[in-house]
Amino acid sequence: MDVHQNRRIAIIGGGLSGLATATHLHLADPSLELTIFESSDRVGGVIYTERVGEFLIDHGADMFATQPPAALRLCERLGVAGNLLMPKEQGRGAKIVRRGRLVPIPDGFVLMRATQMWPMLNTPLLSPLGKLRWLAERFVSDDFGDRDVSVGEFVRKRMGDEVLQRLVAPLVAGIYTADVERLSMQATMKNILAMQRQYGSLAKATSVRKRNGDDSVERQSAGARYSQFRAFPGGMGDLIQTLADSLPEGTIRTQCTATAVTAGGQLSFHGSQAPETFDHVVVATPPRVSAKLLADVSPEAAAELSLIESASTAIVVLVVRRSDITRPANSFGFVVPHGEGRSILACSFASEKFPDRAPQDHVIIRVFIGGVIQSPLLQRDDDELQAIAISELRELIGLQSEPVLSRVVRWNNAMPQYQVGHVQRVEKIEREIEKNERISLMSNALHGVGIAPVIASAERLANQITQRAASSRDCS
Repeated sequence: MDVHQNRRIAIIGGGLSGLATATHLHLADPSLELTIFESSDRVGGVIYTERVGEFLIDHGADMFATQPPAALRLCERLGVAGNLLMPKEQGRGAKIVRRGRLVPIPDGFVLMRATQMWPMLNTPLLSPLGKLRWLAERFVSDDFGDRDVSVGEFVRKRMGDEVLQRLVAPLVAGIYTADVERLSMQATMKNILAMQRQYGSLAKATSVRKRNGDDSVERQSAGARYSQFRAFPGGMGDLIQTLADSLPEGTIRTQCTATAVTAGGQLSFHGSQAPETFDHVVVATPPRVSAKLLADVSPEAAAELSLIESASTAIVVLVVRRSDITRPANSFGFVVPHGEGRSILACSFASEKFPDRAPQDHVIIRVFIGGVIQSPLLQRDDDELQAIAISELRELIGLQSEPVLSRVVRWNNAMPQYQVGHVQRVEKIEREIEKNERISLMSNALHGVGIAPVIASAERLANQITQRAASSRDCS
């Protein structure tokens, strides 16, 4: 066996998936010769930070979760964990729009599970009948069996339509920009599904967890567990720069588009660049791009990848004077149920979460538009989207005057949709990919869309590749 097998590794795609994989490979075995091929003029994909005067603007994610711990662990290994910021104490929590008002999410309610009873019974988000239906969850029998069900079907069956439409759907849409009637429980809420299956109901599971002291963080949260998030002083672009800086000089090649990969590890490129052959190739591109790259080497996997849909969103970033907000939300943001008939998905007060994003007399607001449910809105031009955002904020937080700075950021087909049957599809894709030991697939379309899940997947893949390389050397 060739002692040099897996020594020269290509990574197609310089987004977080590709960068994190390369970083973990380099940490595991610095002797590996790594090359990242990125088609655009920068790495990082949807993670990008812009500094405009005194304003720090994240164009994509503005923080990352500490659970799973992979992202935080990687920051520790790279020596930057000590720089990380926790969200401010003041203003933690989120709200939900109800009949034109911003209503706090009940304390202790996280995604679809209530860890406190009285806030649920007192919330104006639910009617008396809606609250009774939620209370009846402990008596609902489970007839899902082992089949995958949508978030919509699960919540409606167990807690009723009001809890689904007024609480769960807008919170989930804020994470996945998805249609809850198609979003897979197995792929996105596996832990909650496991609780319900083990104890028969979420209410019973919560009672057990309360006795064991397992829900201490959730009980102090409203909508999101903000204590379990971190950010960089210079925005999330610092994460991308940290990953890039950890790699040997010359590892990253931008404006270099790979067009095909063969079973033997040969890459073809757009333009006049000659093909190159590698011992191992990691395809770390969006699902439909990956499908085209793998069409010849793994047609079955490519066919399944091409079926993974992705949603598009626009983020309207507005920097406004604090004095121009006449009804402050006093929270980190709010989400909007589809039934409210509004043209925005959610709103985040970015400068309220972390320090030094803006001067104290200004606020950075990020308004999210589009997603699966309202995708036609994205056909409008930037000026129209900005006008929509400003109009909605006038009604919801009393915004006066025009912004002092604005940006419209469009992320087209950037959010993979984990629809019912996603877990089974991913299993099939990975079985097909594993038939060729020289090809690997790394994507947020497989095992998690957040920064922490992607870094966890990258770590697992890097370990597999380096262990395989070590075994090859030992057998030689």
